[in-house]
Amino acid sequence: MNTVNIVKPPEGTKSPVIAPTAITVPSAVKAPSAAPNFASKSVPRHLARGVIGFGLIIGSIAMVPVAGPATLLAAPLALIAFRGCPTCWMVGLAQTISRGRLERQCVDGVCTLTKADPAAKAK
Repeated sequence: MNTVNIVKPPEGTKSPVIAPTAITVPSAVKAPSAAPNFASKSVPRHLARGVIGFGLIIGSIAMVPVAGPATLLAAPLALIAFRGCPTCWMVGLAQTISRGRLERQCVDGVCTLTKADPAAKAK
């Protein structure tokens, strides 16, 4: 178990009248990642997920006149293929394409995207 202090008085000042609050956090709890990751292992795999997802949506709508509204039950399965909504799939496509090519660097709370160092990738 780790103990985290929420309130810490500035150095050189007297401690506050109210004692700082401490929370005990289990070691297994991980901090949430900075940004969600919707990328796939490869671009062809990601494109296959898109074909399946868009095929399910288009097919379920196109089959309504033939098989009735029950075919619309196939549309939610597209959310599994997309790993969310179609926008999540598009974000994942951009992440998959740029994986290893772009690198995010944050300095003093300012984050920038730069080209990844090819020498570091080879190691």
